[in-house]
Amino acid sequence: MDIQLDKAPCGYFSISDAGLIQSINQTLLDMLHYERNELLGQHIHSTMSVTNKMFFQTYFYPYIQLYGHVDEMYFSFRTSSHEDMPVLLNGVRQERNGVTFIDCVVLMMRKRIEHEKDILQTKTKLEELYQATNEANKRLELLHEEYELKQQELLGVNHRLEMMASTDALTGLKNRRFFQDSLLAQLALFQETQRPFSLLIVDIDHFKKINDTYGHPVGDLVLTNLARLLQSMSRDRDIAARYGGEEFVIILSGANQEKAIIAAERYCTTIASTDWGEYSITVSIGAATVMPGDTDQSLINRADTALYASKTGGRNRITHADHLVNSK
Repeated sequence: MDIQLDKAPCGYFSISDAGLIQSINQTLLDMLHYERNELLGQHIHSTMSVTNKMFFQTYFYPYIQLYGHVDEMYFSFRTSSHEDMPVLLNGVRQERNGVTFIDCVVLMMRKRIEHEKDILQTKTKLEELYQATNEANKRLELLHEEYELKQQELLGVNHRLEMMASTDALTGLKNRRFFQDSLLAQLALFQETQRPFSLLIVDIDHFKKINDTYGHPVGDLVLTNLARLLQSMSRDRDIAARYGGEEFVIILSGANQEKAIIAAERYCTTIASTDWGEYSITVSIGAATVMPGDTDQSLINRADTALYASKTGGRNRITHADHLVNSK
């Protein structure tokens, strides 16, 4: 690849009909935070989330096979740190030396609303173009509309499946699987950037007594109401999830030990002072802040040990794992 294309002010990649990356310029590698040898020969899907893989498979491929090009498609790639990068994608299918390639140009998009206006204008122009075609093209228009409808239905089903796979059915919070995946992603980001984060494990005090006194339906209502409160108190970038039983977990993005303690005390105090009706709720919280060398399990174990200290220390309180270490 010549230096002008490699350093062009827009991303460029070329894939085979099978989707394998044949070439990629340095501009796009810098956008995605990859090294060239990490992507060459890999499937283009390796740079996409599950949803965008489905969109690419069900829209980009069929369209470029039918028309030979795709213009101004709004899309999102995923960087090596698992962050979505919205782009505008143009592609053309052509042959070189008897081999078919799909060459694509990538422009980073920073203003989604402006792009959506462009998409709407493009759609309007397409509709006007279809209306101007002769009778022979009407069948093609109907088939295209049917295809678009099926595509949207497929994307909708895929979105609902993703939501079901990551959501706790009772409380509506994220589930344990989603939490574990998010924790691994946070650890990977910490290893790359050293940006801190903390983990809280929240356990309802004497929850069995609530079930025994009021019955399991009330117990389920307690879990649901507490989940809503935790969600409402959490920042958009934090992750609140149900870990199991009466235990909840919260990943505090960007929080060091001091900020984790402040947040945990706020959760503990607010829950204890909330009017729950016939019953009262307090929680015990164990906190841990990520350290170099931590794994997902070691971080969970430290937060769980801190939770145990809160329980044995009288409940309705918070304990940070570092305080246990420092007190030894």
